[in-house]
Amino acid sequence: MKQKLGITNNVLELIGSTPMIRLNKITEGLKGDYFTKLEGYNPGHSTKDRIALHIIEQAERQGILKKGTTIIETTSGNTGFSLAMVSIIKGYECILAVSSKSSLDKIDMLKAMGAKVYVCPAHVSADDPRSYYQVAKRLHEETADSIYINQYFNQLNADAHYYSTGPEIWEQTNGEITHLVAASGTGGTISGTARFLKEKNPNIKILGVDAFGSILKKFHETREFDTSEIYPYRIEGLGKNLIPTATNFDIIDKFEKVSDENAAHRARQIAMTEGIFAGYTSGAAMQAAIQLANQGEFDENSKVVIIFPDHGSRYMSKIYNDKWMAEQGFFDTQKFAQPEVEFIK
Repeated sequence: MKQKLGITNNVLELIGSTPMIRLNKITEGLKGDYFTKLEGYNPGHSTKDRIALHIIEQAERQGILKKGTTIIETTSGNTGFSLAMVSIIKGYECILAVSSKSSLDKIDMLKAMGAKVYVCPAHVSADDPRSYYQVAKRLHEETADSIYINQYFNQLNADAHYYSTGPEIWEQTNGEITHLVAASGTGGTISGTARFLKEKNPNIKILGVDAFGSILKKFHETREFDTSEIYPYRIEGLGKNLIPTATNFDIIDKFEKVSDENAAHRARQIAMTEGIFAGYTSGAAMQAAIQLANQGEFDENSKVVIIFPDHGSRYMSKIYNDKWMAEQGFFDTQKFAQPEVEFIK
């Protein structure tokens, strides 16, 4: 029998309750069962919808926001899109400082959602006045009646996932989850989800995904901020050149680093094997899970949930573009090759 369809009042009511899907082909030969929490099913196509709505509604409850207020944020693209979407529905202006590493697809999407966008150089230090962190702070200071979301240092970022993503994963796995694999950028997703899951079962292992060129893994292991770890990398929304207070390092059991190239190819493989059109960071999370499996992290009884944070449509000019892949030195026809396009004349 077909389920009766109802009416949703606006897109914000569609945030959360994303599906959990068993991974089949891409995990063949690995010990354990693997599932993805598919956050691209949010209306803004990423997990950042959850924090955008939660933080804005908390500000409304506190009387900080009113119609006409300007929302300002630092973003690699996904949080900005979510904030712009929520702003449209609720009647706020939106200004975004975006890293130049963000795909052109993301920047165009932000403009399409009515946001004013400032593109800032990616490979400068966090305290450089040109960095997207500092540009957002300056815009906040210069813009009357504005609030700065500041997701990297906002505890509400993690709280959003404590109250939504964590409970959903626990319920969808019937409490049988043994491992969570999640990318760490601001750290809100992994920290909030982990806090809920660890309260339910402290034996659940929380495995963070970091990028080569980021300081998170080294900081987790040593509590040392090692600038020698910092160098340019291409994956968006993953890793950091600063320490976000939204990240609860104590609740994360282990970090695994992945390379730009492997993450890009793995995202393509997800599409070609599972039919899931996942983003660059999703490829990174999948790559980390496979690396961890090959290191013996999981056994036959493991129930591994991998969060896929966003949708592949955000990366059409990058990892799903053969020219871009070739320019990065990533393109290898023997590695998850896509079919050729034939033009009929």
